Amino acid sequence: MQNLNILIAGVGGQGTVLLARLVADMALAQGARVRGSETIGMAQRGGSVVSHVRIGQSDSPLISPGGADVLLAFEPGEALRALPYLKEGGALAVCDRIQPSASAGRTKEPVPASTYLEQLHARVPQLTLLPFSQVLDACGSAKPLNVALLGAAIAAGLLPFSTAQAIAALHARVPERFWALNETALQCTGT
Repeated sequence: MQNLNILIAGVGGQGTVLLARLVADMALAQGARVRGSETIGMAQRGGSVVSHVRIGQSDSPLISPGGADVLLAFEPGEALRALPYLKEGGALAVCDRIQPSASAGRTKEPVPASTYLEQLHARVPQLTLLPFSQVLDACGSAKPLNVALLGAAIAAGLLPFSTAQAIAALHARVPERFWALNETALQCTGT
């Protein structure tokens, strides 16, 4: 497997760290070298969480600005915040809706997601959108949004893994009672 730098951006409680571990598990299963790190900060209060996953040869677990091949973002605002890390010609997969954080006391989107999405469309040619409503319809919950984002990135060809590999990683990483929900989420593809 060739070198691949993946940055995952979200807020506390969305499953950013689990998504990073699933990606790392899939790469390790293929025999690749993997380095990773999380920058969590105020995650418990709904703050930004960024996970770095570096597949292949690298000396540092952190991706430098302009060094990410792929950016996976749980919401458009976090995608814009992390965009300086995406290299020229890099790919972005993002959920199309801002998730209000109950822990931060927000009940409404502070800025409409469409405002952020317009900026992302203008700046990132290779953009995959994951419709939040599609995840809710399929799963009845936003909890497996991280796995749905993984599925959308795989379906769009942004990650060098298959759905079968993702299912194997899920089975190894999450309790059996969550397998069916996560496998459903994995099938939610982006546009």
